[in-house]
Amino acid sequence: MSALFQTLRLREVTLRNRIAVSPMCQYSSRDGMPTDWHLVHLGSRAVGGAGLVIAEASAVSPEGRISPDDTGLWSDAHAKAWAPIARFVEAQGAVPGIQLAHAGRKASTDAPWRGGRPLGEGAGGWRPVAPSPRPFAEGHPVPRELSSDDIEAVVGAFRDAARRAADAGFLVVEIHMAHGYLLHQFLSPLTNRRADAYGGPLENRMRLPLEAARAVREAFPVERPVFARVSATDWVEGGWDLEQSVAFARRLREAGVDLVDCSSGGTVPDARVPLAPGYQVPFAAAIRERAGTLTGAVGLLTEPAQADAVVAEGKADIVLLARQMLRDPYWPLHAAVALGDEAPWPVQYLRARPSR
Repeated sequence: MSALFQTLRLREVTLRNRIAVSPMCQYSSRDGMPTDWHLVHLGSRAVGGAGLVIAEASAVSPEGRISPDDTGLWSDAHAKAWAPIARFVEAQGAVPGIQLAHAGRKASTDAPWRGGRPLGEGAGGWRPVAPSPRPFAEGHPVPRELSSDDIEAVVGAFRDAARRAADAGFLVVEIHMAHGYLLHQFLSPLTNRRADAYGGPLENRMRLPLEAARAVREAFPVERPVFARVSATDWVEGGWDLEQSVAFARRLREAGVDLVDCSSGGTVPDARVPLAPGYQVPFAAAIRERAGTLTGAVGLLTEPAQADAVVAEGKADIVLLARQMLRDPYWPLHAAVALGDEAPWPVQYLRARPSR
């Protein structure tokens, strides 16, 4: 058996293989509610053989959405709407997961295919919040600096969203601490210029993300795993970097986080990112080795042999695919054939399974 198609047990949850569908915003929601689009989008990836299917970044509060079209988990009604989707994904043999997020200063923007521009209140937007009143880019609004009471409310929102995720039937939650969104904004010295207990030295900048991690871990059933997605570097001198990420990953492990999903960038719009196949895998490998935690690798992983090597060589414990899964929802089934391995085809599709 290839490494890619070995099972992985995380607490009391077992993934049928090491392939995960990375959370990808669909910008197809109203008032944070998932729709039939989400059922088909996520369900087809479960039918396609992935071991773990993670639903898109879902806001823990209305102002935490990236856009007005993002999904959320800030009410019990949202949990009820997500429940049939989680149930369908699990019925296909995949583990249903969901990413919990707050966009911070990158909130209140339009969908990418409409230009992704900031939206004012007259266009359905709102004023974003952030650790410090520093806009994301030219033309973006100056965010409101979070008070200590606001920070406490953010932690509570992550806690409540984790409980709702469990009620909806999700077996994994991932806390979004990457890509320049709120928790990453607290981590990075580029965006966190606070002078209180939540700013300055690394210990202070880690405080809110760790409080959120502990709150999620306490609220989510102990038998189900919690992930955290981090940006291992800002790709900017003087910003968040791998050394800080290793230290942070150790603290996440102590807080009960079971796997660190290693991405990068997103803090500032002008970072120079050296895109290449597997360019972020070294981050997953370094954090896995030096922090002693399970990791996930993501970023331009497209070929079965490439993904298998990442796991076989101990660089990460799972691979997360995004754009490749949009191109081919059945990539895991095709990868099994390419690797000479076995993957369970849906009985409805058996007539199309390639013969060996």
